[in-house]
Amino acid sequence: MSTSTHSSPDIFARLRAGETVPFDDPECPRLREAAMVTRPLVLRLNQTADPDEMRALMSEITGQELDPSFGIFPPFHTNYGRQTKLGKNVFINFDCVFLDLGGITLEDGVFLAPKVSLLTESHPLKPAERHALKAAPIHIKRNVWVGAGATILGGVTIGENAVVAAGAVVSKDVPANTVVGGIPAKHLKTIE
Repeated sequence: MSTSTHSSPDIFARLRAGETVPFDDPECPRLREAAMVTRPLVLRLNQTADPDEMRALMSEITGQELDPSFGIFPPFHTNYGRQTKLGKNVFINFDCVFLDLGGITLEDGVFLAPKVSLLTESHPLKPAERHALKAAPIHIKRNVWVGAGATILGGVTIGENAVVAAGAVVSKDVPANTVVGGIPAKHLKTIE
């Protein structure tokens, strides 16, 4: 059952615009094709110990020239990568997961602890509509620290200087200069 009506054939732009795309959409095979292009790059990234090679591979995965201040400790996992934008002095620790069809932006100075998941993709709740994909962006602003094992869901913006506590599940925007934690994440304190 296809419920998609669209004027643009670009499935990536449609998902970034918030359209729900059923799996029987004629453009859906492009998603798998793009993921298969990214996969070998991710495998190479996860097998190197050379920081310059890691940065070069992440530049290729994301389609942007990354600043020399960018750092990553593999393993790293992403399905596409081209919808991810990374600022200066960004650090991604071990075993992070980016599902980025909705778009992921990490501004300057963002630190991600081990096992952080940034998930811009989801499915409709109704079982009859669940065989579809929808996406919403994640925007993490300057100097944010995301603690180990935290999950950030699509549609969330995290304000400057905020801290997301380890293990938190963030489903709503986080104001600047605050600490959030828990499931679902709630305000814990204000950073002075």
